[in-house]
Amino acid sequence: MKKLTLLLMFTGFQLLFSQKEISGTVTDEFGEPIIGVNVIEKNTSNGVVTDFSGKYNITVNEGALLVFSYIGFKTTEKTTETSIIDVILMEGQQLQEVQIVGSRSPKRTVTESAVAIDVIDVKDVTTQSGKIEINQLLQYVAPSFNANKQSGSDGADHVDPASLRGLGPDQTLVLINGKRRHQSSLINLFGTRGRGNTGTDLNAIPANAIKRIEILRDGASAQYGSDAIAGVINIVLKDNTEGVSGNITYGAYNTNAKGDFLPGTPNTEGYRLDENGNGNSFGKDKKLDGESLKVATNYGVKLGEKGFANFTLEYLDKNKTLRPGYDFRKGFGEAEINGFNFFGNIATQLSDRTELYVFGGRNYRNTDAYAFTRNDGERVVENIYPGGFTPRITSVIFDTSIAAGIKTKTNNGWNIDISNTFGKNLFHYTIKGTLNASLEEASPTEFDAGGHSLSQNTLNFDFSKNYETILEGLNFAFGAEYRTEQFSIFAGEEGSYATYDVNGQVVTDPANQTIPVDPISGNPRPGGSQGFPGYSIANELVKDRSNISLYVDSELDVTQSFLVSGALRFENYSDFGSTINGKIASRLKLTDKINLRGSVSSGFRAPSLAQIYYNLRFTNFNSSGATEVLLSPNNSPVTRAFGIEKLNQEKAINSSLGVTANFGDFTTTIDGYLIDVKDRIILTGYFDASALNIGVSEAQFFANGVDTKTLGLDLVIAWKKNIGNALYTATLVGNINDMKIDRVNNGTLDEETFFGKREKAFLLASAPSNKFALNLTYKKNKFDSGLAFTRFSKVVLVDYSNEDDVYDAKIVTDVTLGYQFTKNLKLSIGSNNLLNVYPDKQDEIGDTEAGGYWDSVQMGFSGAYYYARLGFDF
Repeated sequence: MKKLTLLLMFTGFQLLFSQKEISGTVTDEFGEPIIGVNVIEKNTSNGVVTDFSGKYNITVNEGALLVFSYIGFKTTEKTTETSIIDVILMEGQQLQEVQIVGSRSPKRTVTESAVAIDVIDVKDVTTQSGKIEINQLLQYVAPSFNANKQSGSDGADHVDPASLRGLGPDQTLVLINGKRRHQSSLINLFGTRGRGNTGTDLNAIPANAIKRIEILRDGASAQYGSDAIAGVINIVLKDNTEGVSGNITYGAYNTNAKGDFLPGTPNTEGYRLDENGNGNSFGKDKKLDGESLKVATNYGVKLGEKGFANFTLEYLDKNKTLRPGYDFRKGFGEAEINGFNFFGNIATQLSDRTELYVFGGRNYRNTDAYAFTRNDGERVVENIYPGGFTPRITSVIFDTSIAAGIKTKTNNGWNIDISNTFGKNLFHYTIKGTLNASLEEASPTEFDAGGHSLSQNTLNFDFSKNYETILEGLNFAFGAEYRTEQFSIFAGEEGSYATYDVNGQVVTDPANQTIPVDPISGNPRPGGSQGFPGYSIANELVKDRSNISLYVDSELDVTQSFLVSGALRFENYSDFGSTINGKIASRLKLTDKINLRGSVSSGFRAPSLAQIYYNLRFTNFNSSGATEVLLSPNNSPVTRAFGIEKLNQEKAINSSLGVTANFGDFTTTIDGYLIDVKDRIILTGYFDASALNIGVSEAQFFANGVDTKTLGLDLVIAWKKNIGNALYTATLVGNINDMKIDRVNNGTLDEETFFGKREKAFLLASAPSNKFALNLTYKKNKFDSGLAFTRFSKVVLVDYSNEDDVYDAKIVTDVTLGYQFTKNLKLSIGSNNLLNVYPDKQDEIGDTEAGGYWDSVQMGFSGAYYYARLGFDF
């Protein structure tokens, strides 16, 4: 008996010491923890499930295999050589709920796609960066995405133009939850990338409402319609139901601009613009400016068993940055922004097969930016502004959207999605710190300058079905879309645009009315609000159009290794006719780890209503002085008199070839592309209009002005590895982009005037010729850190003296440090552009587009930004 007891005790101790405890976290490919994953010791009944944080803890026998399984994800096995095993589950064949942009197949994952797609986890990006706007976030993580902060560009100071692969802002289609997003009513006119284009205002969508951003870097007009020549950005809203989360971020910019500036240069030490004055006097020195406060919160709650309601509130308050400028541009810098954002995303199950969904929101922004300085002459009334003044262009922007729809699945496997999406963007200008010089001392100093709006309503019918028995699987989809758009311009108050005579009456008969003159120069005083002349009654318009489209889209797995997909789309516009576009793409699995993929597609973009009908009289400023310019609408007799033809669609051929590889901890994608665009719509140069006797000296127009060819390469190399109990990641993203102008479609007009050296340089500088970013992160226990290096290549622009402004390549360094104090609170501190790098300073002549010592190049011109962020999660 005693021997038996000793034997049992020995066996028990042997079993005890041959077991080990394993723990870890299970997440999806986007870094989100997965709740309820089955973690089982293989060939046993020993198992656990992951908790609400995706964590698990299990005791297993020495040498055991762990099996991780969850519906919708590929089952994964792991050896138990270490005590901490973190697992990333990839989407598998069973997944039916998630569709990635670029493929309508419900079973297609990103790594299996036939085209280049970036999937950006916004939570990861926002916690590893101090950037507070979507455009700036994407600028540093997506290889061919580019956005610019502007100055001295009227409305573009308030809405950043952004683009893919160096094409125009209006050649990238934006979706939210797969539904078409409306564009901004603003058309970019001055020192901007994409001048002459309209674009979608991504900053109207709060970052805290976004789960992930999918960027399809491939022509997709045949799949999604007009505006998708460069690609598609799909914003997927949060659907979590875990309570309240959010963050509070405060930051400011270093005012110490790099450069050798002449004594007395505005916004250098001792000469900082006094923002409480008239914009032409100096105040106290400041070490920091552009102070910003952002408060964002997100709340999610379950609706029934499978439904959810998720809401986001966001408040942003950002002051101006002011940087060295010339004497006629004392207010050079970024605009002030005060905004409030609300977004919601709701879905509820009507039955086992049917879901009702609603999402949308409202963005309000009040913005304030300086125009060019009026120092003397007929534009200055000394009794109001002694020594001159710098007007301020302010705007109130309302951006509203709502989408609602029903998804259902029939008994025979058809997925049906019927939806309606409405969006409207309204831009209303108020010009402050200004005057109407023709009213002299009687002039007000603030004017309602009117504005513009764009609304869009889209009705969609989408049908799809997966046939698993046709070869290795066929997904077939078709649908229809009916879209209406309306663009309007509304007038401001009379004093914002009118010229008055010496009796204070509006000038309607110049031959018989006397206009006041400047007592020093003897020149007649101009009318309208200085800084931005308001829209007049003559500018007012309301224009509509409709579009109907039909599409068919299919993907066939010929074998488990070979995929072929194709799409065809017919569109008919009420204002210029019909078009048919197609796409074919393929992916070949060379090995289990290497894929070869490619595509060829045709594309198009219809001229926007703004490009067809926009019209304005404005003042163009440079170092030589001011000139009055008419931007004539495309349908105007003035436009026809200059030989400018009716706008037609842009046409494109887009081809790509790429390779993807996945070797353990490394993932690599390399995609080359060639994009030919015919009849690109541009804003011409200035034509002499003095002979027309219409009160302006120059005129410009929208025209199908150029053909371009863009050859480029996108590169993404990602590495992620757990070493011990620490997580290391490294990502290298890069883009090489070479755009050429094949032809200028100037007809009989002088090419240099129609689209000369200067206009060509702005088009070609829509993206740097190359951009590379290396992002490194480290996480261990409660501590995490991030280090990023972004290199922007040389950019060459042409100034008003027709000389090259050369901006050599620069490297911008960002750093962040974070610490999780409690389960609910995390503090992060860091800096964007830590080393305070600036573009190359230009000469002392003052002929840059924006009137500062730098143009608006991609790396920015505000220097180092320091921030602290408190994140919370309850």
